[in-house]
Amino acid sequence: MNALPIPNITLNTGTEIPQLGLGVFLVEPGETERLVSEALEAGYRHIDTAMIYRNEAEVGRAIAASGIPREELFITTKLWNTDQDRPAEAFQRSLDLLGLDRVDLYLIHWPLPMFAGSALGAWRGLLDIAESGRSSAVGVSNFEIEHLRQLIDETGVVPAVDQVELHPLHQRRELSAFCAEQGIAVEAWGPLAQGKTNLLELPAVVAAAEAHGKSPAQAVLRWHVQQGRIVFPKTSRRERLLENASIFDFELSGDEMAAIDALEAGTNFGPDPRSYDVR
Repeated sequence: MNALPIPNITLNTGTEIPQLGLGVFLVEPGETERLVSEALEAGYRHIDTAMIYRNEAEVGRAIAASGIPREELFITTKLWNTDQDRPAEAFQRSLDLLGLDRVDLYLIHWPLPMFAGSALGAWRGLLDIAESGRSSAVGVSNFEIEHLRQLIDETGVVPAVDQVELHPLHQRRELSAFCAEQGIAVEAWGPLAQGKTNLLELPAVVAAAEAHGKSPAQAVLRWHVQQGRIVFPKTSRRERLLENASIFDFELSGDEMAAIDALEAGTNFGPDPRSYDVR
């Protein structure tokens, strides 16, 4: 059960994170343990979950059954919106469900713009968790530039990552540039646009895939990793797990990258972080 040859990215804390991971958002209850077990057996070592996914316990069972040494794994979970006023308690609950004494990355899931200041308080709580050593790094998810600036200005601590919706149709160039300036790693959720569009049928993507004997999905994932992003393509199929990971043995040309860059349309398929306020 050897690890796949997936490169690591070094976060601003010095923690190394595999550039490709398995995300378990919207994986059906009862399916997560099987899927994570198959991913670990296939050589994945990076699993991304969250309290609101309701599958941390299944992730934990798969980890325990795998027999893989804990130090070889990278586990991320997230603080849900209703718990922003009690991050320490929520974090401990996640650890208990996962059956772990620490995680590698803990994120604030949403900035909750309708309730100014709650994310800032949560961020201070995450900094305490990091200080305790129970999370190797802390960061955020779905934060826009103004949200990131508030955290940095108020605490002086730069998040390790910002996990956001990002794909060729919604490239978040301004946000990505800000993160690069600040040393924040960008993680792309929905890197294939969640299957809600014909992205994988567009000529620029198909041409890049055919030129390298790869699938359109592999071409898009390669486009992501060549820009230094961390990606979580979602799948529930073992064969797709292996296909998604087979993106480190080829390189898109400058022209192929530019052609996919040109697909930018500002099309957002998930909630708007500036107004999303689900509790």
